[in-house]
Amino acid sequence: MKIMYVTSECAPFIKTGGLGDVAGSLPKALAAKGHDVRVFCPLYSAISEEMREKFFYIKNAYVRLGWRNQYCGIFRYEKDGVTYYFIDNEYYFARGQIYGEYDDAERFAYYSKAVLEVLPDLDWKPDVINCNDWQTALVPVYYNLMFASRPFYENIKTVFTIHNIQYQGRYGREILEYVLGIDDAHFRSGFMAMDGDVNLMKAAIVASTAVTTVSPSYAEEIQTEYYGYRLDSVLRMNSYKLHGILNGIDMDAFNPQTDTKIFKQYGPKTPEDKLVNKTELLKLCGLEGNADTPVIGIVTRFVDQKGLDLVEAVLPDILSDDVRLVVLGTGDWKYEQMFIEAKRRWPDKVSASIMFSGDLANRIYAGADMFLMPSKFEPCGLAQMIALRYGNIPIVRETGGLKDTVHAFVDYAGTGNGFSFASYNAHDMLHVIREACGVFRFNKPAWKKLMVQGMESDFSWDSSADRYIEVYHTALGW
Repeated sequence: MKIMYVTSECAPFIKTGGLGDVAGSLPKALAAKGHDVRVFCPLYSAISEEMREKFFYIKNAYVRLGWRNQYCGIFRYEKDGVTYYFIDNEYYFARGQIYGEYDDAERFAYYSKAVLEVLPDLDWKPDVINCNDWQTALVPVYYNLMFASRPFYENIKTVFTIHNIQYQGRYGREILEYVLGIDDAHFRSGFMAMDGDVNLMKAAIVASTAVTTVSPSYAEEIQTEYYGYRLDSVLRMNSYKLHGILNGIDMDAFNPQTDTKIFKQYGPKTPEDKLVNKTELLKLCGLEGNADTPVIGIVTRFVDQKGLDLVEAVLPDILSDDVRLVVLGTGDWKYEQMFIEAKRRWPDKVSASIMFSGDLANRIYAGADMFLMPSKFEPCGLAQMIALRYGNIPIVRETGGLKDTVHAFVDYAGTGNGFSFASYNAHDMLHVIREACGVFRFNKPAWKKLMVQGMESDFSWDSSADRYIEVYHTALGW
């Protein structure tokens, strides 16, 4: 099968979050199963010069977007059985940031049109195109409206993957013809319209042959009013083509037995060496504690979605116990200030690093005993899987991918791999944190079993890649 994977970011070239991780690992898993997989990504100026030097220039072309005729350079790179194509246009992609520019609608409309236009230049026709989130939502739309009837493009199927339904690509009606080059008749018909705006994600859901999202529970949740962000009715109408497939992680990239960023490597057979990482992490953070002091890690974006309002509500109660809290992340000012103030108020218990550092993140995964993720919603979540991989026991709210991957510990039955609570309630979270700390302090055999079991968990892409292949086959009628 020839699979075209279209993304706005892709590790290790450029990454801002989970989409970059998925785009960096799922195509490799598909290629390992014998498929011809080609990933398309913008050639951002933020991609390092060291990496850009390895790219092979193919040719340049021009892409028509409405009344514009824009330059398009095509570069190629091959690694791990995957072919990568980078779409070059410095006007759109030589920016200070990947997202959040005033003309994002135009930038990603250009990119979505370009990846379709260049296919004849590559002399390669995919069987299926898998695009991701609102930035590439116009790929199935443009394909249906402008490409499907051309002989070269006939019978290509499209799959649209929703990584986070909160971000939909909503814009005023005026962009439709002027920016996107799509006739206003498609707004009047309702195809491109939602609540009076142009909604790119909604159009992609309708236009695609199949729709996937990143966990089975999230696929159910987004069909409800609470989680659907106004698209729940559209998803219910298209539920026949909606599939929830759990994300995986790169098991080689996140492996405490080979990780060179942590203080001492360890694994299921040497769980005691995790204590070295805990000791060194506390030193690095300027905190004191011993083997019996619970260390709770938080590595996240500081936004409401991540449940930080729950943390805010009971932070003094959490810290009234003999625990240490190690926090890493950036985001909303109010949450940054909350953790800065907590560090000032409890300097012997709290470390707050208001930044992002991959090295420090890995050291927190390796050094903390517990990992707190009380998300309001979580499409999939990779951090809880990474934490388990490092023997760091997650404390999560039962939503989305957290519900699918973390199951409540039941001591008498010897089941579960973490700690969880269902209601979005700060005191429910506090109760579960204290429960986890109690098991950590007073039931060492059970805690060791949880650690080893987490480190032995298989969160690879192997089975999930098989599910994607099933979706592609169904879409193609194979």
